[in-house]
Amino acid sequence: MWKLELDEEYFKIFDSKKLIAGYFDPEYGNIYPKENSTEIISQMHKNHDKISGGLIMIPLVKFGLFDSDLDIDIDELENQVNRVAEHLKKWKDFIAKTNNSLHSIRISHTDQDMLTITFPIKFSEPTPLDKAEILKELSPTLDLLQKLNLL
Repeated sequence: MWKLELDEEYFKIFDSKKLIAGYFDPEYGNIYPKENSTEIISQMHKNHDKISGGLIMIPLVKFGLFDSDLDIDIDELENQVNRVAEHLKKWKDFIAKTNNSLHSIRISHTDQDMLTITFPIKFSEPTPLDKAEILKELSPTLDLLQKLNLL
């Protein structure tokens, strides 16, 4: 159902409809020297070096309000705000269930009307830098997010 595509040093995550669902940034460890990081990380991928996890970034909520041609009435505004509040409650439940207190929320770099959430994901065991192997570790979290209608 999920698919990963390597894009430089991180992976794009696609859903079954081939739409981008988020990003996974592997924890490569301490890269030294920093000026050779691109070559070192490329070699790590070729060697299928093992990693212990990384950061996952996915959409948190789209407001539907911050558009330059927005023209709505007070009732529609209230509906949008209530929709966002309900969605945030689901996210709070997810964060509590998965104990992701180290999450970070930012404005999406592709959509100023959307927030994204980034949180660490720890693998069950050191995992090779291989799409199929990484996907095995990411899928339970992605499946839970989809089940909770957060993706």
